[in-house]
Amino acid sequence: MDVSYQRRVAASMLKCGVNRVWINPEHLDEVAEAITREDIRELIDRNIIQKRQKKGVSRGRARYIANQKKKGRRKGPGSRKGKKYALASKKERWMSTIRPIRSTLKQLRDEGKIDRHTYRIYYRRAKGGMYKSKAHLLMHLKSEGHIKED
Repeated sequence: MDVSYQRRVAASMLKCGVNRVWINPEHLDEVAEAITREDIRELIDRNIIQKRQKKGVSRGRARYIANQKKKGRRKGPGSRKGKKYALASKKERWMSTIRPIRSTLKQLRDEGKIDRHTYRIYYRRAKGGMYKSKAHLLMHLKSEGHIKED
């Protein structure tokens, strides 16, 4: 049974596309007889012709991935794009290097293992980028005899 005309009229009345118009297959003969817009309006009121819901894109997968990234996953070499400092800037790298060095120096000074003059000298050197890590700093302090080796 050809109900393409009824489908088209119903689409304009329901303000949707032709493919979103649902016609009850049990009442096809009744729909085929509907010629005027008034007839079709009546069928819409009786829920024989309905508007289908729009298909959406599920956010479920996107939410899962976002949650994983929040936890720090999906950061391996296969996920990286861009140059050397695209993920961590030079400043962030510097901060992650200098903070442990400075905190170690403060700890050694507060415990009395180094005096304040030595602290100042090594603080300045650290600021100049002389030490690449906490271990490197401790190695220098031990080799110059400022702290005793364990």
